Amino acid sequence: MASDNKIILTAALMHGLGMEYGAWRVRSGPASDYVSPRLYAEMAQAAERGKLHVLFLAEQMTNRDTGTERPCGSLDTTTVLGFMAAASQRVGLVGTGSTTYNHPYDLARRFATLDHLAGGRVGWNAVTTANPATAEMYGTDPHPPAGERYARADEFLEVVAALWESWEPDALVGDKERAIFADPAKVHEINHDGAHFTVRGPLPFPRSRQGRPVIFHAGSSPAGRDQAARVADVVFTAQHTLAAACEFRADIRARAAAYGRDPDQVKVLPGMSVILGATEEEAQAKKAAAHEALTLDQRLRLMWKRTGVGVDVLRAHLDLPFPVDLLPPDETFQSGTGWRRSVVDLAVTENLTVRELLSRAPGPHHHLVGTAATIADAMEERIEAGAADGFTLMVDILPDGLHDIADLLTPELQRRGLFHDDYEGETLRDSLGIGAAAPIPSALAAV
Repeated sequence: MASDNKIILTAALMHGLGMEYGAWRVRSGPASDYVSPRLYAEMAQAAERGKLHVLFLAEQMTNRDTGTERPCGSLDTTTVLGFMAAASQRVGLVGTGSTTYNHPYDLARRFATLDHLAGGRVGWNAVTTANPATAEMYGTDPHPPAGERYARADEFLEVVAALWESWEPDALVGDKERAIFADPAKVHEINHDGAHFTVRGPLPFPRSRQGRPVIFHAGSSPAGRDQAARVADVVFTAQHTLAAACEFRADIRARAAAYGRDPDQVKVLPGMSVILGATEEEAQAKKAAAHEALTLDQRLRLMWKRTGVGVDVLRAHLDLPFPVDLLPPDETFQSGTGWRRSVVDLAVTENLTVRELLSRAPGPHHHLVGTAATIADAMEERIEAGAADGFTLMVDILPDGLHDIADLLTPELQRRGLFHDDYEGETLRDSLGIGAAAPIPSALAAV
């Protein structure tokens, strides 16, 4: 867990206007808010008021999946986080950046720039991009299979880390009398020549005050878990059931130790999709409104994308147990296998019908509806079971859900002694209690 046995809390800003697919219909404010600067400033300030460790901006590079049906989180990550950094002082700011559809030098430069301007509060969520439609936006090669994406990501991560560390901590001298700006002996070319990239380096400016940005990762497949355990400071995952969450965290910690890392320096923050109310009735009313904002066909299409089981099959099983035997194999499934496993585990564990699963698991993350006490109870159970170091709150509706977290959940957690009263230290690393960045073990190391 975080320092002093306190829960780490991250809030994920998903899909433009909230995790709920129909959020844009049930929230107040115009549908265009997801491109409004006012919204992003308000969210940064609400998160900081609630003492959240991190605001996590999930980037969608294309709206090919949703078309014009709903907004998506498609604004450029570093631009938005830079704006939010100017509107806040302490909250951490983490954004997604694809290792499949970026170049390591460009990404390293952008996130290091952002980390400087935010005073050391920035993290990078490294993803391999599962969505094959993204390739169509770049007009190059077909979307690579998972094995190729992870091999590219292994090299990408090592190059980015080397670039972030290409200036030694005291390389910038700034001696005006002797006309020494920086010590050339402490600024290093990385001279990387690999299977996917050739990068000379160094970056054109010093490393940030926290050494390098914090690395987030969301790998849940065997390859993803291994990469996360090797490189990540924080691991984001989807786990509906307690048993699966405990297994995941134990596995990540064991893999990290096998790479010579201190498992306590790798924080596991499962997603928790919360709908908060001041009363149980208020929370259930919010849940009902979000549910009714979608037609049954829309909900079935979302379940199809999440599991690979066709809409017609799901409709035929509405009041029958979820058809686990009809799941396509992982090898042919075109979305996140870990996300799918979370939903299927819940269906099997609780023997849910398709109709029940549509309500209990509107997304891949542990779904809770209730008061702050209800949410705090669930968090406490998972923390005590060793299932998490904290949670990534999948905010239902933006910005209202963030205000609910700050005004309802934070005080309840603080009252129980489970959450910090204020930020610790100045940088995101300080806040998370993960210490200085250690060298990334080579991907060739045996595990």
